[in-house]
Amino acid sequence: MADPLEPPRPALPRRLAAMIYDILLVLPLVMVSVALVMGLRSLLGFGPSAEGIVRLNPHLVQLLAGLTVMAFFCWFWLKNGQTLGMQAWRIKLVDFGGGPPSLRQLIIRCLGATLSTACLGLGFLWCLVDRKRRYWHDYLSSTELVLLPKKGSDASVEPPGAPPAKTATR
Repeated sequence: MADPLEPPRPALPRRLAAMIYDILLVLPLVMVSVALVMGLRSLLGFGPSAEGIVRLNPHLVQLLAGLTVMAFFCWFWLKNGQTLGMQAWRIKLVDFGGGPPSLRQLIIRCLGATLSTACLGLGFLWCLVDRKRRYWHDYLSSTELVLLPKKGSDASVEPPGAPPAKTATR
């Protein structure tokens, strides 16, 4: 039985749908960041190779991709706790107390998500066996995903354990 003081947590299919949405948004940003560095490299005189192609070290491309993805997620999470995919699927990132996460927590979360992915996705699949549906990186960063109520529903978006909102009576 679910604890009434605990916020509802999104199921894995909803989380995956939000991830796919966000991947479709962040991939073009990664491509633009790599293209900008290639252009900058060309402007600084590190022009094309003999074949006429501007080449970047593959490790630099990986670093650029990682930093771009991290910046994308951290920016949205700092702004309102949701990426565009999370907004579409009514998911919000909060700290364990129900408040907004700090930048430090977000950086730890991003690095932890990389670890969860590197372990063949086991850190993500952990939510299927965890009682609170948390990922490994949720525990590392003391953050979690919560499911927001549908617009127009009577449920409020209050942190767990908060007293119910008072209604005016006549």
